[in-house]
Amino acid sequence: MNARFAAILVVLLVILGGAALLYRHEEGGRRPDNVATLGRTLFKDLKAADIATVRIIEPKATLTLQRKDERWVIAERADFPADTGKVREFVLKVIGLKIGQSEPLGEKDRARLNLDASGTRVEFKAADGKDLGAFTVGRKYFKREVENPAKAIPDGRFVSLPGEGGTAYLVGDPLSQAAAASAEWIDRTAFKVEKVKTLEVRYPAGGGYRIERAADNADWKLAGAKPGEKLDVSRANAASYTLQLLELADVAPKDVADTGLDKPILVDATTLDGLSYAIKVGKLAGENHYVSFTPHGTPKAEDQAAREKLLAQHVLLIPKSKLEDTLKPRAELLEKPSQKK
Repeated sequence: MNARFAAILVVLLVILGGAALLYRHEEGGRRPDNVATLGRTLFKDLKAADIATVRIIEPKATLTLQRKDERWVIAERADFPADTGKVREFVLKVIGLKIGQSEPLGEKDRARLNLDASGTRVEFKAADGKDLGAFTVGRKYFKREVENPAKAIPDGRFVSLPGEGGTAYLVGDPLSQAAAASAEWIDRTAFKVEKVKTLEVRYPAGGGYRIERAADNADWKLAGAKPGEKLDVSRANAASYTLQLLELADVAPKDVADTGLDKPILVDATTLDGLSYAIKVGKLAGENHYVSFTPHGTPKAEDQAAREKLLAQHVLLIPKSKLEDTLKPRAELLEKPSQKK
């Protein structure tokens, strides 16, 4: 390497080094707020113990979760119990949210990121109604391209805060629970018909079946069995056992119409413990049946008795899949000719 080439190399290094320093300086001056907010907690003063109401407002629905004593209820479902664990999880998640990125937010960006009226507003209030905090949950954020953004689990969410309308924040949590659907929040514990002794199903158009047994381990008998008919014991077991595995999909609003409960499938069950249940199964709403029931007798467990009393006051939505074995036509409870020995 001669002296002239070395001198040129030194000059180039100086120029390149200066350009790099200038770029770093300009970038540092361009986004000081981003650096300052990175890793900052979104809500620095929000405390779980102070929150008595969580209100979730979507463009076409509103859901209000209220704390009453040690439990949470859903105001829009006549104070039906919410899943306390889910509410606590959501509150603690929001309190722990940290900012991963912040960007200037213009009017066009606000609509694009669903941080306008198309987004979901979440409000927190104290027992006296005092506002404790609020934010808008906007568009999902993905680190990679996905085929169906509506169903894919995002890597984060764009959010904004009241009074900071010019800034969009990105948090590293999908915030999937930020939804005003009561089905996402209810306590799904349903009534359970255990140790069934007799089970009778009657259809609105006529027909049905009745099975019964004398003891827990006794064989099921089909009432009114005709010559040549034999009950499929496994299907009879499924029809009765399903009733102790029920779970709620949702609770219907008080003003719900056209449930089909005026002309229902009637399911009457008695148990070996002396309890009885009159169950009405109505129309399908999507994949769930409208259901109401009336219990007779008092379960030994106090919590079960209290739960049944509460559930009997509501129109329930129970997954179709949970009732299929019980609602089978009589013919499907019989052994097929090929099954007979």
